Amino acid sequence: GLYEEKKDATAPGEGNPHVFFDVKHGDNMLGRIVMCIFADIVPKTAENFRALCTGEKGEGTLGKSLHYKGCTFHRVVKDFMIQGGDFISGDGTGGESIYGEMFD
Repeated sequence: GLYEEKKDATAPGEGNPHVFFDVKHGDNMLGRIVMCIFADIVPKTAENFRALCTGEKGEGTLGKSLHYKGCTFHRVVKDFMIQGGDFISGDGTGGESIYGEMFD
């Protein structure tokens, strides 16, 4: 497995939260991406991501809802990666955390 092959890789600790994205293209449901969040290693970052997935924090300081629902993937590199989550501008240049515009 991944953690045996890459000796420096860290396996997620038990009890870490899981979140998911249901991905659609137009009206066509493509599937669900399930992610385990490393709250035991980066608790503040993990809580920010988890809360942005649920939308439970409401509106941010910039007047936008703090959630990923309806966000587009603004960058797709075939067979490699996807980037998204910019619920401010939609192009990767905007964003806000549950802690404000930026956090340490």
